[in-house]
Amino acid sequence: MKLLAGNPGWTVKADVIVIGSGVAGLTTALNLRSSNLSVLLVTKARIDEGSTKWAQGGIAAALGPGDTPEAHKKDTLIAGAGLCDAQAVDVLVTEGPEAVRKLIARGAVFDKSDTGEIALTREGGHLRNRILHAGGDATGAEVSRALLAAVHDDDGIEVIENALAIDVLMSDAGRVCGVTLHVIGAGSRDGVGRALARAVVIATGGLGQVYAQTTNPSVSTGDGVALALRAGAEIADVEFIQFHPTVLWRDDSLSGQQPLISEAVRGEGAQLVNDKGVRFMVGKHPQGDLAPRDIVAIEIFKQMKESNSPHVWLDTTMIKDFPERFPTIFASCIENGIDPRKQMIPVSPASHYSSGGVKVDLTGRTSIPGLYACGETACTGAHGANRLASNSLLEGLVFGTRISADIAANIVDASEPSKRSTKDFLLSPAIKMTLQLAMSQGAGVMRSEESLRETLATLEQLSAHTSTEPCIEAWEVSNLYLLATAIVRAALERHESRGSHWRSDFPVSSNDWVKRIVQKYDQDGNWSSKLEEVKL
Repeated sequence: MKLLAGNPGWTVKADVIVIGSGVAGLTTALNLRSSNLSVLLVTKARIDEGSTKWAQGGIAAALGPGDTPEAHKKDTLIAGAGLCDAQAVDVLVTEGPEAVRKLIARGAVFDKSDTGEIALTREGGHLRNRILHAGGDATGAEVSRALLAAVHDDDGIEVIENALAIDVLMSDAGRVCGVTLHVIGAGSRDGVGRALARAVVIATGGLGQVYAQTTNPSVSTGDGVALALRAGAEIADVEFIQFHPTVLWRDDSLSGQQPLISEAVRGEGAQLVNDKGVRFMVGKHPQGDLAPRDIVAIEIFKQMKESNSPHVWLDTTMIKDFPERFPTIFASCIENGIDPRKQMIPVSPASHYSSGGVKVDLTGRTSIPGLYACGETACTGAHGANRLASNSLLEGLVFGTRISADIAANIVDASEPSKRSTKDFLLSPAIKMTLQLAMSQGAGVMRSEESLRETLATLEQLSAHTSTEPCIEAWEVSNLYLLATAIVRAALERHESRGSHWRSDFPVSSNDWVKRIVQKYDQDGNWSSKLEEVKL
């Protein structure tokens, strides 16, 4: 199965294609160059417009006095609600400190304490201060800056901006050997072309735009996961969509990317209160306002439902140096008429992060030879049912390094794309808002058999709105449709509440569901799923 697109009008070649310019893609590309492999780095917008630069909180790593990878692992497993792959977590927390040191060696500058040491803070789910941050609340921007500077200095990395990866190219032997791209630009690479390589790494970030309101940028339409699905790759854990509990509420009619209020603000003392001024997280979890994100999000949802209000409040008035500590958040609040030094901030949950994605092993290999996935696009199993705060940037650093090492050690000779024809499809861009609203209403923070079946029925109706006019908007909405269907199917199958998956009709976790739902989509457009035991 592939997207309807024009015939490729140009060809480019490299040893490895890396799709995505966030922390995962950039780390992979730079490490591949250490093995003297040529890299084609493809990015959907400008190279600095991925999700990484929006990360406010920071990077979690056991670097502080008395902290250990084992303590970091314990917190990660607790947040993952029994569904983490223990081996993947071991890799993440033990290789994480060195990955961060390497990032610092590449030029990333993190905030320092008064003594000159790297300042470490705490976020939800962490029992120790182990979060590195930069510019207060601009960590992602600094990580992106440092990695991009290294990429720009390397002549062995060719960058194609404003390019959407449409589908993978397969050899007759069933190995991925490139991708088709659509480039918006002038010259020989305007329009559809093909990029050939000996290996392809998908690092396209998240799929937050599946929902009406999200913290993700507009480019986060899950293109990489959808691309892998159409190629026949397995995906896993996609029902576990993390809703960030504290997103600046402005108006329910506003869709798309919304301003994030990092939980690092709560780490500095901010408190969640309801319309009556009551601190509703007290007694709900031992860590109170700093409980794991799924716990906080569901409690906010309950408060909103009880009071029939579109938001709760975050009281930040006790943080004396708010503009200096959180300059980005302060600017967003002021822009929306709120002074967090004097007023409480209205907040509500919005889609933030997909703990699932393309199923990979500990070296980032997917179920298709030659195809790798990294970062939010991938499902390593390290996040389980709910990602621990600030483990996402760390995952990109650690597994980007592992992928590049595996490719360098096992890269094969280039092969030619198969000439066999494949079924194609394309949906109309007009269905986008209906799809997003259906997902937010029926497959959001709280789900049920009834709400999910209604959402699935809506999606099936939308599938009839096909298009014969290939364009970026049509390709994106076709990807969103595929991902929305996968999310709803998995959420229907999982008869329990666990991590960031909450079912009102199955409100507790069940030992029968310490399993991973793995899905596939075949060349005829049929879905299948299987259950796999979690490696505890």
